[in-house]
Amino acid sequence: MKYVGALDQGTTSTRFIVFDQEGSLVSSHQLEHQQIYPQPGWVEHDPWEIWDNSSECISKALKAANLKGSDIAGIGITNQRETILAWNPKTGKVWHNAIVWQDLRGADLIERLKGQVDASFLQKKSGLLFSPYFAASKIAWLLDHVEGLRDEAEKGNVVFGTIDTWLTWNLTGGKALVTDVSNASRYLLMNIESCRWDDDLLELFNIPKKALPTIVPSSGMVYAMTTPSGPLRSEVPVCGILGDQQAALFGQACFTEGLGKSTYGTGCFLLVNTGRKLVTSAQGLLTTVAYQLGNEPPMYALEGSIAVAGSLVQWARDNLKIVETPQELDKLASSVPDCGGVYIVPAFSGLFAPYWRSDARGVIAGLTGYVTRAHLARAILEATAFQAHDIFKGMEKDSGIEMTTLKVDGGLTNSKPLMEFQADLLGIPVIRPLVVETTALGAAYAAGLSVGVWKDLDELASYWKEERRWEPKMSDEVRCEKIRFWKKAVNRTLDWVGTQEDEQ
Repeated sequence: MKYVGALDQGTTSTRFIVFDQEGSLVSSHQLEHQQIYPQPGWVEHDPWEIWDNSSECISKALKAANLKGSDIAGIGITNQRETILAWNPKTGKVWHNAIVWQDLRGADLIERLKGQVDASFLQKKSGLLFSPYFAASKIAWLLDHVEGLRDEAEKGNVVFGTIDTWLTWNLTGGKALVTDVSNASRYLLMNIESCRWDDDLLELFNIPKKALPTIVPSSGMVYAMTTPSGPLRSEVPVCGILGDQQAALFGQACFTEGLGKSTYGTGCFLLVNTGRKLVTSAQGLLTTVAYQLGNEPPMYALEGSIAVAGSLVQWARDNLKIVETPQELDKLASSVPDCGGVYIVPAFSGLFAPYWRSDARGVIAGLTGYVTRAHLARAILEATAFQAHDIFKGMEKDSGIEMTTLKVDGGLTNSKPLMEFQADLLGIPVIRPLVVETTALGAAYAAGLSVGVWKDLDELASYWKEERRWEPKMSDEVRCEKIRFWKKAVNRTLDWVGTQEDEQ
């Protein structure tokens, strides 16, 4: 039996999962890490805490499976995207906490650049839009605000890497300084056609090219071997990298044009495979690299991103303290037939697709004396479904593809009321696979393909199996009415953050 390991580094936790050659989960271990909020709109992680947790997860998952590092045929990495950190790859000195994808400190720079460069130029070059969500404005902020960093970056003593780069560098004892094309496509610095760092974009953000990692394929090559002094205690190929949402697309076996998935995690991300062709969005969606296998041309995807999904449930638990567990929230939500007229728009760090409004902030609308804790619980879950619906409809318009089913994964798919409501809103079946750890599975697939554990994509597709299906039951009339009120609630979030002059 051959085994493949997947290191899945997410926004709130890290886990290492061992899969067998049939794509079945053998063992796993997971640890949460601290969320650091220096001021409103800023979010950071401790890079060394993430690495320490990664090492512990690897060791404990191997122990749980009664395996040694040498039993693993290859390691795949999947990671929270856009989160960036700066370190010296020669000494290991970290210059600043990792700036997390949700962080808004690059917003001022983005607003200035909007006045200098047409958005269509940016979209054609990178497939992306002006937003502090992407890594470029975070790197620019670090260069401008961390004393001595720019000088060292210009000398070649700094690398600005996403979490995949950080983990690969640590796993291989500093031998590999790489990011795969799916992660690189989220920097706002990569040319979406050539899949190389773009000189015009680097100049726009004033970022030195020498301070960026090498862009490599998602699968089909060994980047380097793990160091024997690391958590695997042996030399194992690190041979697959995918950003978390692309990894979920890969793990859901969406290998052909028109196949799509929605991941319900900390955020919610809907991707549809558009094949070898670049589809430019007119609906506020992103053109991104889905994956690249070896020297083959890349496969592309359209993506819609929602910042707050599962984190809204965490907020209800930790900040509002209306429930103690997600299961209690589900139970509460199921105890009422509807939301009681309440709509929650969780624009905690602005609105992502299809609106892209960093000036928006969250609202709870439609409150009356009739509303109970149960109605709030239901509105919290329904908020994610409404946001996914906005993206889904935009995706159909952009791609010209009418999607007849939606594959789903992620922790929130355990919520029966959410999945039922999602099917109702979309008016199509929502399908969950047998193996719901699709993000880690996608990374394992990418690694296993590189070292011959699996032959090709057709073999991987044969392992995908349906576990649960939700069919729509809502009438068109009710659906339209709910969407109308949702759009009214979204409008209430806009222009919340602005200057006094804007309001006069």
